[in-house]
Amino acid sequence: MSLFLLTFFLLYGGLHYYILAKVKDAFPLGAISGFILIFFMLLMVFAPLIAYTSAKYGFESLARLSAYIGFTWMGLAFLFLVSSLLIDLLRIIFFAGGFILKRSLIFLTPIWLFIIPLLFSLAAGAYGFFEARDIRTERVVIKSSKMTSEAGPVRIVQITDVHLGMIVRAERLSSILDEVKKADPDLLVSTGDLVDAQINHLDGLTNLLREIRPKYGKFAITGNHEYFAGLAQSLDFTRRAGFTMLRGEGLTVGGLFNLVGVDDLTGQGFGLFEGLAEKNLLASLPRDKFTILLKHRPLVDKNSLGLFDLQISGHTHKGQIFPFRIFTRIFFPYHGGLFELPNKALLYVSRGSGTWGPPIRFLTPPEVTIFELIPGD
Repeated sequence: MSLFLLTFFLLYGGLHYYILAKVKDAFPLGAISGFILIFFMLLMVFAPLIAYTSAKYGFESLARLSAYIGFTWMGLAFLFLVSSLLIDLLRIIFFAGGFILKRSLIFLTPIWLFIIPLLFSLAAGAYGFFEARDIRTERVVIKSSKMTSEAGPVRIVQITDVHLGMIVRAERLSSILDEVKKADPDLLVSTGDLVDAQINHLDGLTNLLREIRPKYGKFAITGNHEYFAGLAQSLDFTRRAGFTMLRGEGLTVGGLFNLVGVDDLTGQGFGLFEGLAEKNLLASLPRDKFTILLKHRPLVDKNSLGLFDLQISGHTHKGQIFPFRIFTRIFFPYHGGLFELPNKALLYVSRGSGTWGPPIRFLTPPEVTIFELIPGD
């Protein structure tokens, strides 16, 4: 964790140094204005740490204020960086062209080199703020000979990466659950990160989640943030919300299909990983039943191929703020959407239902996913 924090503050501090340099190039700064700007930058760098520390010691108002300001700023700063670097790249191209043509092609002054990215980040941030609240419904129809005609279609709804905590609260959760209710699921699954790294007076939210009572129940697995928030209280919250936790466990639901859930890999680092190994767990269930694997991260274990029909995952947020998906795709090639795997298996990766960090989604709207399992070949 200390290495993660060191890396985070080095990178995030470097981002702020870049923005500070752009401001200084655009505007002359006196001693007082320069001091105020540097103080603000330092405050924003440490705002996430202030938020989590305040929450830890019970200063909820300060924690939520710091989180909202600090993480909103984080999203805007990232958008500023991306647009500014793009302009810098264009300037390099124009400079090279001017060198070849022996004439200057640089036409933007330092002031405009700051103003253009600023306007873009504000516009994109405002759009992203509303897009984060625009819950989309994605439908995935899966035909399988393992689904009997007597059972009829089975509707499974997935929520994932809701991140209930300091920023995502009752209003956002209600919007997500409205879409779940419209889908009228036979089964509801939460594939991790239902809660965020700090759980702040979320007891009232369990009532909203308990209103959902599908025919075959509600099941959940751990994501990485359940461990960051404290596993014991995360599990307690999820169970009080009406979910059955699957931690390296599987069962046959209603005699119709197998449902398997595994712990997130973060549990290994905490020494809290439970249950059977994925391959052994899947192999222990009836092979003639359609088998669904709930796994937070979209990582496919090649040893499990052929033992499940559908893996449902989340975690990536599909980058959440474009073009961050370019970086997340490096670590998770199965990044978002439906993928065909060997041995006739499928993998679906949700964009996530909430937000982590910045309350912004840019060109990556949140989703609630509906899976229709129907008989067929």
